[in-house]
Amino acid sequence: MSIDKSPPDHAQPGFERLILSPPRPGRGAAPKAGTEEEILPLLEPGTVLMMGDNPALPPMPARPALLDFFKNRMTDNTFRHLLASAKRALDAGHAEKTVLACLLHDISNGCFLRPDHGYWGAQMIAPYVDEDVAWAVRYHQALRYFADESVGYPYPDSYLRFFGPDYLPPDYIRRDAEFAKRHRWYMSARLVTLYDEYFFEKTDAMDPDMFAGIVGRHFRQPAEGLGFDGSDVAHMWRTIIWPDNAL
Repeated sequence: MSIDKSPPDHAQPGFERLILSPPRPGRGAAPKAGTEEEILPLLEPGTVLMMGDNPALPPMPARPALLDFFKNRMTDNTFRHLLASAKRALDAGHAEKTVLACLLHDISNGCFLRPDHGYWGAQMIAPYVDEDVAWAVRYHQALRYFADESVGYPYPDSYLRFFGPDYLPPDYIRRDAEFAKRHRWYMSARLVTLYDEYFFEKTDAMDPDMFAGIVGRHFRQPAEGLGFDGSDVAHMWRTIIWPDNAL
């Protein structure tokens, strides 16, 4: 694929473009949800904007740990995707930190934000993992667009279907991919792309607790719970806990 120049609109002309809704658990929603224009006129005596726990969502423990977010706030598709990716890396005999990076690489996709998911995901986990794990999560986003036949990674066929045959990633993605290729941790991120799954096909059900040992050894779980430890990223985890807060 050419990376010489990214034309306007990143080369998706002639296609009807589909928009994915922001990620949230698929097991419930607010009784009435919509845009400000749709919801604010409905405010009247006896109605309020939702704050705090949405009873349609699974309750979170008072001190939520990483795997509680997998079980209670991850979209079903990404839940299966991340467990399958980590299991493939584990079965291939890779180091536990590689398995953890595979387990976390799309965490933002599944419960926070899809755009720039590698960057957001790396920021979310940075206080709690070794630097190379967060680095791998960040740079897998750029590297996945670029083949490396020397390690058996082709451009994913599914991306031709997802984005169109002429899609070119924007400049910052190409810049970061080139940076990552020259970095000493290149293979940390490249292995994430190798054990990724690019069609999000149905996989056998897995229990996230199978990775509890790896998480316990390599994820520094705050005693107060994710979202309540005063870290620079605690607000991200609180947003995931209460995704329907009005403000």
